[in-house]
Amino acid sequence: MSARLTGEVLRNALVVAAEEASIVVVRSAYSTFIVEGSDASAAVLDAEGRLIAHSMATTLMNSMALKVALPEVIKDIPLGTMRPGDVYVLNDAYRGGVHTNDLLVYRPVFVSGSPAYFTATMIHVSDLGGLSAGGMAPLATDIFLEGLQLPPVRLDATVEAVLRANSRTPDKVLGDVRALVAGTAVAAARMESLIAEYGAADLAAGVRDYLDDTETRTRAALAELPEGRFTASYPIDDDGIDAGTPHLVRVAVTLRDATAALDFTGTGPQVPAAINASASQSLAAAVFAVRCFLDPAIPMNEGCLRAIDVHLPEGSLLDARSPHPCGGRYVPIYAAMEAVFQALSDAVPERAIAASGILQPFSIAATSPPYWIHLSYDFGGVGARQGLDGPDATGVHFGVGRNSIPQVEPVESRCPLIVESVETVPDSGGPGRHRGGLGSRTVYRFLADCHVTTRGDRLRIPPPGRDGGLPGRLGGFYRRRLDGTVERLASKVNNVRFAAGEAFIVETTGGGGIGPPGERDPELIEADLRAGRITPEGAARDYGVVSPGLGAPRGRN
Repeated sequence: MSARLTGEVLRNALVVAAEEASIVVVRSAYSTFIVEGSDASAAVLDAEGRLIAHSMATTLMNSMALKVALPEVIKDIPLGTMRPGDVYVLNDAYRGGVHTNDLLVYRPVFVSGSPAYFTATMIHVSDLGGLSAGGMAPLATDIFLEGLQLPPVRLDATVEAVLRANSRTPDKVLGDVRALVAGTAVAAARMESLIAEYGAADLAAGVRDYLDDTETRTRAALAELPEGRFTASYPIDDDGIDAGTPHLVRVAVTLRDATAALDFTGTGPQVPAAINASASQSLAAAVFAVRCFLDPAIPMNEGCLRAIDVHLPEGSLLDARSPHPCGGRYVPIYAAMEAVFQALSDAVPERAIAASGILQPFSIAATSPPYWIHLSYDFGGVGARQGLDGPDATGVHFGVGRNSIPQVEPVESRCPLIVESVETVPDSGGPGRHRGGLGSRTVYRFLADCHVTTRGDRLRIPPPGRDGGLPGRLGGFYRRRLDGTVERLASKVNNVRFAAGEAFIVETTGGGGIGPPGERDPELIEADLRAGRITPEGAARDYGVVSPGLGAPRGRN
């Protein structure tokens, strides 16, 4: 067998080990968000803290957390003190974690009596306290309002008791934790099989060659980009507490010598509001945005990271320090992602992308015990790209799992609500030579009183177009009262009480367009009209096209 073929077999074996772990977590978990949304992550790392492989469903947000947090585990629990069968857990956002509801679990895999590898799993468990059920605390002013914090500790009965005592849904949390543990056990068994098959030395050499090859491929792809320094910034709507204070993420991307250096100096300072992020999450945003301009076939592992240098100013929105809350990390890191996109779009205009509507998280929960929780999000439209319209209601995202948005039927069976409709919103994509993707509208009607919590952005400042393209249409969160009147909620609200019979409406923001709308192909406008993506009114207003008699449905179920 050739060395390259052997390397490819090994690479896939490592990925399969992580993939199987994530599948085990999904099938064993108790939380609806995990079981129905398939939002579980798994990875294989080595004792040096290098990311070797992650599951196909693992997002960069989660794999970067698993990578950055492992050295913190080893710092508190030295390798020499670890024993076979030990499992460790943490959720500390300032030590590589994400936020309080995301538990990271690690299991060492031993070679000759010493830990050589770690298998790791991670999910958002159902609830670990805080201002609102499900880990959503959009108005938190410090980390302590977001829920229980765990430093790196060995997971045992005592820690399980602490988790149980701090959860509104203790049985689900303990079920989720055991699913995480089971996932690490399966991946560890696969790693032990690989050690036995290849031998410890040959496996280590194979891993080294795999990482080196990935680095070579990443640098070759970066070398194809034009050299130079490219700057951009992206605003945040508000922090949920002081709507009058602006917040901005800035980046300078330097492409030189087959390396990408991203410097976020100039980004706004951390604030006592839930719009900060931990370093692991900001690192993920930066790496993801760069990879979007590279060959997508390049594996994601430590080799890729060697070619991308990221500087995050300490104490900024992108590298917060205690006690600044980190639960609203999507807000600053998606601004960071967008800023990198726009900088690289300037560098490579033929691959440019306009700004997008982003995911809009929310939770719906019981007002009193016994607690039920529906935690979810809907996606905005993707910005148009050079030569292509933006996809509808899929978002540009790197923080969710296989399915991410649970199907309607299981949600209705587990929670006292009815999903009345799910549809795209006509005219919501930014007009342009190439149109931005549409946002979506979902209507939840409640069969019992409940609390609604939201954490949205790009709901006041629309995603702009590029090169003459127009912005996407703003979305929003709404309450439909029993008398049929509709009121708009703020983008970040905590525990708003809805009465049985009232409805919660989630509308997501459309993506920006590229190029002047007047340059759009008339046949594409007619096709959009027939498909209901634009209305006759929108065609006339945005494109100056009138099509008498050509009706369009108000959306698509």
